Formats: sequence, structure tokens, C-alpha cells
Amino acid sequence: MPYKQLELSTPTPVLSWANHHLASEESKMAKNVASLPFVFKHVALMPDVHLGKGALVGSVVATKDAVIPAAVGVDIGCGMAAIKTPFVAAQLEGKLKQIRLDIEAAIPVGFNQNKDIEKAVVNWQGWQDFQELHPGVQHLESKAIKQLGSLGGGNHFIEVCLDTKNQVWLMLHSGSRHIGNMLAKCHISTAKELAKLADNQIPDPDLAYFVAGTSEFAAYWRDLQWAQNYARYNRDVMMARFKGVIEKHLVGGKPTKPLLSVNCHHNYAEKEVHFGEEVYLTRKGAVRAREEDYGIIPGSMGAKSFIVKGKGNHDSYCSCSHGAGRLMSRNKAKKRFSLDDLVEQTKGVECRKDKGVLDEIPGAYKPIDEVMNNQSDLVEVVATLKQIVCVKG
Repeated sequence: MPYKQLELSTPTPVLSWANHHLASEESKMAKNVASLPFVFKHVALMPDVHLGKGALVGSVVATKDAVIPAAVGVDIGCGMAAIKTPFVAAQLEGKLKQIRLDIEAAIPVGFNQNKDIEKAVVNWQGWQDFQELHPGVQHLESKAIKQLGSLGGGNHFIEVCLDTKNQVWLMLHSGSRHIGNMLAKCHISTAKELAKLADNQIPDPDLAYFVAGTSEFAAYWRDLQWAQNYARYNRDVMMARFKGVIEKHLVGGKPTKPLLSVNCHHNYAEKEVHFGEEVYLTRKGAVRAREEDYGIIPGSMGAKSFIVKGKGNHDSYCSCSHGAGRLMSRNKAKKRFSLDDLVEQTKGVECRKDKGVLDEIPGAYKPIDEVMNNQSDLVEVVATLKQIVCVKG
């Protein structure tokens, strides 16, 4: 189903790939963003769109000469990584529980960080520029080093999956950890102060922005790129350890070559050319889907996930959804569902089934098949995956 234009009477149109009506608060958020004077051409909403902070999660916003730090959000560079392994389902039989425990031992989750720092982390080139980052994070260098190669909490996860041909895939979801969060908060507060000083009439304080050419813009853009690189490398470090765990169980630790590797952000901003013009493109809960781009669209922990290839649809700024999208808030999910529901909805998946992950229950998410149907003009499905092991943050 192609997009429809929302009736919002904004200076910039809003095109939506979602087949559901936006709630009044969501419409207001879309309207606020589309009313900003520097927004280019139109705003694109992905099929999994839902409430965010300042801007909707699942929105793609192109801007001329300005960038909105809260639209990128606080988990800068959050995204997905996946590899297709040479292994098949039969090799995993009877090993799932131990694999899960070994993954949890190898990769810190939640607020935990690494006790031992490996060579790949110490040698990361990003540390050379750490002194140039915002003064507000300078005390965090050792924490950032210890967290590189850790998952974090919330909806972050590590999964062993099978495709429809019973091939084993490894997949994970994570971002720029505490350092990315703190960098974002420092810059968001600067943007808000500037807006106050300039008495800018913005529809929502969370839409405070930086103007290109200013020192504040330059500082944010530099820190943003650094955090995005940290997030991507964080996924690489975890994936190498994850792959090591699987190889230990299946081939006695012998290194194997992935048949396909994908690593993509879904919370970030880049300079891109669209409709013949250079713009700053912010994807807040959206994946780049140019022609031949590989992307990852996960469902909830009891559903399917998809490896996709982009179709380069210009109207969506060559973007697609980043997942199923939440149907209800975390608090609402905890009230609505019981532990029995969690056990029922995660049948056949080797995962934690306790109160700590209740807010991530599949029922709290939109049906992933519906989301995929609504973006058949944005991506083609390369592989359909079903998870059999899930480690939550």
C-alpha cells in the first residue's frame, strides 16, 4: 500500500505509510514537526509510527540548514546487526539453554559493563577524538571504554534465529550506551537554552534546533557522528563475541565466515541528497533503504523478523520501518499482561520469562506482518527469521 497524505494543514505535507489513524497526540507531534520553517519538501511516517519525544518514532525528517537533536533522540546510532552463518538448525539441538547462558556471560546486559577490556576495544580509533567531545562527557571516558561491547537495557536484545530454510542467523539490537545518551542530553539542553534566549516560537520545547554555520551546530554534528560510529562498533564487538559463543558450541571454536553481514542504524542523522538537494536527514526509528541497501526489521521477541533489501523509494527518502512499533507503553503492558501471558506468547523461544521482561511481551507490539504489508513499495524481503534464543537487555 503506498502512502497517504495526512490532512493536517501544515506548511509541509506529512506522508504516512501507516494504515492506522494517528491518535490526537501523535497528530499534534506530526503537525509540530511539519510546521518548522526549515523542514524540506515533506515529512515521511513509517508504518510502525508511534509517540516519541518531540518527533514521532518512525518519522523521517529532511531539513535544510538546521538539525533537531531531540528528533534524533538520546540513543544516538541505535540500530541492528545480523549475520547469516553457515550453520543449520539441527546443529543447535539440545544446546539452546547453554548457548543463552554463555551469551549472557560473554556480553553484559542492562546497566552492566565489561570487566575485562579487549584489544579490539582499546584500539578503536574513536578514542583519539574523545577529548574533542562535549565538556559535559569528559569524565565518562573510562565508562565509555568499559561499555563498548555491551547491550544495554529496554528493548535491546541478542537473538539466535532460523530462516525458512533452517539456516542459523545471529541478530542483535543496541546503540551508543551511556555515552551517546549523555552527549544527546548535553546538546538538547544547549538547543533549548538557545531557543529561550532567541525567544524562538517553536511549537514544542523538544523541537529546539541548531542552525548550520553556528559553533553549536558544528559541535553537535561532530559529537553525533562520533556517537553513531561508537554505536556501530559496539554492535561489531558484541557480534564477534556472540559468533564466538556459537562457534564454540557448534565447531569447537573454529572461526567461520558469515554468508551475509548487515549493520544498520535506525536512530541517526546524515547528510544526504534527496530530490536533487543536499539535506540533513534524520531517521528517528527508521532504516535507510536505498536500492541494494540491506536492512533489518525485527518483530517482538515471540514474532518474526525480516532481513530486507531497499527499493530506493524517493517519497520515503529511501527509508523503511525499524520494527513492529509499540502498541502500548511499557507501564500499560505491565498492567495488561501477566507472567502466564509472557510464557504463552514466547512459547518455543529460549529466553528469560520473568517480571523483568514483561514490558517487552509480544502483545505490547504491533503485528509485524501488517507493518511489512504497508511497506511493500519500500523494501523487498530477503529472509524471514524466527528467533529460538532471545537475550533481553
